[in-house]
Amino acid sequence: MRKGHSSPRPRGGAFNRGGTSTPPKTFKVTEPGELLVFLLDKLAPQGRNSVKSLLAHGQISVDDRVEKLYNHPLKPGQVVTVRKDRTTVAPPLVGLKIVYEDDAVIVVNKDAGLLSIATEQETELTAYRQLTAHVRIANPSNRIFVLHRLDRDTSGLMMFAKSEKVQQQMQDNWKDVVKERTYVALVEGMVKKTQGTITSWLKETSTLKMYSSFTPNDGQHAVTHYKVLRASRNYSLLEVDLETGRKNQIRVHMQDLGHPIANDKKYGSKTKPFSRLGLHARVLAFEHPVTGKLMRFETDVPKPFLSQFREEPKA
Repeated sequence: MRKGHSSPRPRGGAFNRGGTSTPPKTFKVTEPGELLVFLLDKLAPQGRNSVKSLLAHGQISVDDRVEKLYNHPLKPGQVVTVRKDRTTVAPPLVGLKIVYEDDAVIVVNKDAGLLSIATEQETELTAYRQLTAHVRIANPSNRIFVLHRLDRDTSGLMMFAKSEKVQQQMQDNWKDVVKERTYVALVEGMVKKTQGTITSWLKETSTLKMYSSFTPNDGQHAVTHYKVLRASRNYSLLEVDLETGRKNQIRVHMQDLGHPIANDKKYGSKTKPFSRLGLHARVLAFEHPVTGKLMRFETDVPKPFLSQFREEPKA
């Protein structure tokens, strides 16, 4: 469920993944002006690039004549028609669902098993590559930019920027802009302390495995807060808040706690209750880079996590 103060873009036009028919919109011209300026006013809050794409793809008509010129002069009494249909059908997203999109950012819910970005071993099926194809339906020159990542085996919410300017702006002020990054983790054993904080300095081995140093300033400072939502003899369900966002941070800190994440053999797990990693990015909240409004997105706790308990947790 999404909680925020801004509405997601309607699924029409260049962002219609199914190619279904959408009724055209018509607007009557009441004063002289240029076509692009007129459209930006009538189609707000749709952005300039999106409107230019409609023009470029012949989806704008003036008095039933297709018009592609941005500065086409308009006269009072003329009728401007905007067709939202696109004949291009995008390939279906695999392991990925767009939960919010505007001209600045895309927020997605990623399945466990899908890479965020390419590696040397996997260059095709990634969240980044699929979303790049998605935004290029509107304009072949469109791009997306990485803001943060989720491990391949971690599911949940993540976001990308739609311009280098937004990427730089958000990354330069990440701690101030991102208000909440909350995960749920299914860990082995009963965590007896109902809440706590784990602090260490993370380092990486030559085999790319992260580990904690507890010597101050010996590595990247990492702080993880946790709260127990449900506990049984075999497993505990934790709500985990990141104060810092280091590589494999939660996985290492749960191992440090003595309760590794379920099915995380790399970091000490001995059980495999299901085929995926027991970690899910449940909540993402941030200040919108353009409007400054608080955007908050929340997903459900994965059912395989809950199935380890007789009762559902109160989250």
